[in-house]
Amino acid sequence: MNAIVLLAQRELKTYLNTAWGWTVMAGVLLVVGLLFNVFGLTERPRYSAEVLEDFFFYTSGTIIIAGLLLTMRLIAEERQTGTLVVLESAPISAAQVIAGKFLGAWGFLMCIVASTVYMPALIFVNGKVSVAQMAVGYLGLALAGSAAISIGTFASAISKNQLLSAVLGGAMALLIVICWLLSGLTEAPLSDVLAYMALWDKHFQPFMRGRLNTENVVYFGSLSFIFLLGATRALQARRWQ
Repeated sequence: MNAIVLLAQRELKTYLNTAWGWTVMAGVLLVVGLLFNVFGLTERPRYSAEVLEDFFFYTSGTIIIAGLLLTMRLIAEERQTGTLVVLESAPISAAQVIAGKFLGAWGFLMCIVASTVYMPALIFVNGKVSVAQMAVGYLGLALAGSAAISIGTFASAISKNQLLSAVLGGAMALLIVICWLLSGLTEAPLSDVLAYMALWDKHFQPFMRGRLNTENVVYFGSLSFIFLLGATRALQARRWQ
């Protein structure tokens, strides 16, 4: 456990002490702020709950992209610079390495998520919105971010460089996101399977509306576990080469 915590702290400090981490954070805040002003603060009268729902809608996509950008360097960069050999020769397991790196990246992503709270707070101050909807919506962002970090970690574990990691991670995330489109082009039972696999449509929308379903929490948790397990297996295979 100490090894995991130390690795997580190391990754978190890396994001805080390099321009890349702050660039991603600034990019997220800029995009979310612009979208909030364009689509949220309109002249047309709207219910506060609808404005909050839209906020979580476009913030979720931004957070998923940010998660993939943060993880493109997790393992691929260490492989490029040769520092991965140090981790592989250290008396820690591949699972501990992956867990530590995942927690560090996810922790920084949660700092980014937390920095957006002033926007729904403006809705809360100037309108009438449920605190429960805000809490459930942010839980959805945390779970979606966890899935994105896991996908990016797996892509980074099987890639030789950061660019390839970003491309693979983006392709895998996009495929899982558009599964809901593919489900409309197929018939049951395949359409039901594709609809359940979709990262956003079926599983994130309830969080936007303040509905907490165990099924959706399990989905995001399972997706994160599967990709982290794949990253662990990829790192273990490399140790035996």
